[in-house]
Amino acid sequence: MNFKELKLNKPLLRAVAEKHYNVPTPVQEKAIPLILEGKDVIVSAQTGTGKTAAYALPTLQLLFNNQEGAKKGKKIKALIVSPTRELAVQIQESFKDYGKYSDLVSTVVYGGTAMEPQIAELKKGVDILVATPGRLLDLHKQGLVNLDYVRTLVLDEADLMLDMGFIDDVNKIERLCPSGKQTLLFSATIPYKVVQLANSILKDPTEVAITPTSLAAARVHQLLYYTPKSKKIELCLHLLENTIKGNILIFRRTKFGVDKLEQRLLDNNYKVETLHGDMSQIDRQEALKRFKNKEVNIFIATDVAARGIDIDHLDNVLNFDLPNIPETYVHRIGRTGRAGQSGTSYSFCSAEEKEYLISIQKLMQKHIDVVEDNPFPLAPNAKPEVHKRKGSKHRKGRKSIASKKKKKRWY
Repeated sequence: MNFKELKLNKPLLRAVAEKHYNVPTPVQEKAIPLILEGKDVIVSAQTGTGKTAAYALPTLQLLFNNQEGAKKGKKIKALIVSPTRELAVQIQESFKDYGKYSDLVSTVVYGGTAMEPQIAELKKGVDILVATPGRLLDLHKQGLVNLDYVRTLVLDEADLMLDMGFIDDVNKIERLCPSGKQTLLFSATIPYKVVQLANSILKDPTEVAITPTSLAAARVHQLLYYTPKSKKIELCLHLLENTIKGNILIFRRTKFGVDKLEQRLLDNNYKVETLHGDMSQIDRQEALKRFKNKEVNIFIATDVAARGIDIDHLDNVLNFDLPNIPETYVHRIGRTGRAGQSGTSYSFCSAEEKEYLISIQKLMQKHIDVVEDNPFPLAPNAKPEVHKRKGSKHRKGRKSIASKKKKKRWY
């Protein structure tokens, strides 16, 4: 199948061709026709499967077919709600790229930055608004956003939105839109709370599920290292010096873990950037920019901070800490090996994490290859390590790297 067979119009096909999209991805092939029919749709698909285009292209076409009034009279007719600022910016860039040969105007609003420039863009008139929940509701409360004309509401990364505590905001936003709107819900996973949300706001939705496990297994060379928790940093340094080539995204479970690993790598003269929730928006954008521009080749992040961020041509992913949710592992490694390219994932498993590994391999329906040439192996039948908690005077004296940066809510 090609994009013409999806019955997209010529301006969209021209924009798609300039992006060098040859054939639709599975999620695009399944979702676009349903959205063009005006149906409510719930889609489960991981980052990197082309899900933004799966809702952006048909949304643009529906608006293109129903344009009315002069530019000065534009109303918000499509609303896309995103949990994080970085993802919101990426989504708006996609709408801008795909809609470049139409008169449709899009803009993005998010917190953690000055409101005035965003208000100025809104006052010019927009057809498509991409927003994070908090800033959107702030602007609406001030009478600066009118959602009475919304025809299409998109909730992207719905599971993360709920994990971050946005359920009440999402429900408020949905109620502010007209009852006859089309609602599209996109989520990496569909846990029960997402099902509950879908049941409450979608009308007779059609479900599209793109199974991530086979995609990840096919494109990514997965390697597993059994190693003690206390030796993970030494193993990481060893691999960076002797094995890993190209750029690498390293996942840690906590912000403290991100800071600790960053400091050790900096001490060993590696160029590193990090991403987590205690960083200001300016610091976050600059860190991501430096990694994308290849000014640094190592990027350390927590799952929540990295969710939805698109990084082209990523060579390696390192699961420094195994996730306790098996689907998260698939999402992580799926960030490499995209667009037909190969990629490599490295995973460290300590005695404490063996149960996580069992769940991951069960979901993947395969055993991850164990690397035997390991300078810091885990002893057979090793027990979980017990670390004594330091006293308050020790903790009081510690300052993390992030504490030197201005702390601000980033969502």
